[in-house]
Amino acid sequence: MAITDMPMLAMLRSRMQWNQARQTVIAENVANADTPGFRPHDLAELRVDQATGSPVSTSPGLALTAAGHMAPIGQAEPGVDPRKVKDFEIRPSGNGVNLEDEMMKAGDIQTDYQLAASLYQHSLTTLKIAIGKS
Repeated sequence: MAITDMPMLAMLRSRMQWNQARQTVIAENVANADTPGFRPHDLAELRVDQATGSPVSTSPGLALTAAGHMAPIGQAEPGVDPRKVKDFEIRPSGNGVNLEDEMMKAGDIQTDYQLAASLYQHSLTTLKIAIGKS
């Protein structure tokens, strides 16, 4: 087993990849803020198996196992949950994107990613010290 395959490092890597994917979804929401009828999306919260560090599927029922499979009804992409938009947040054009909420999410994602990256770097530094390569 390689040093970078340790469960702690795998969990941090998974968290950083999830943050990257969520940032892409939030950016799409912001880009479509003026598109009539657009409803914002968000990723389901990441769950990680603590023993292996690998992500655990949070979607109940059907899951896509191959790229050619159709998504279950009501699910646009694997892991994407359409956000429940309150009726008063929807503009007359049918668009439900709230830019303030999306910017708050983007800030949270940035903070979370920086924390995970910092922990990953410090873990690698600690491992290097432990094996005698400082």
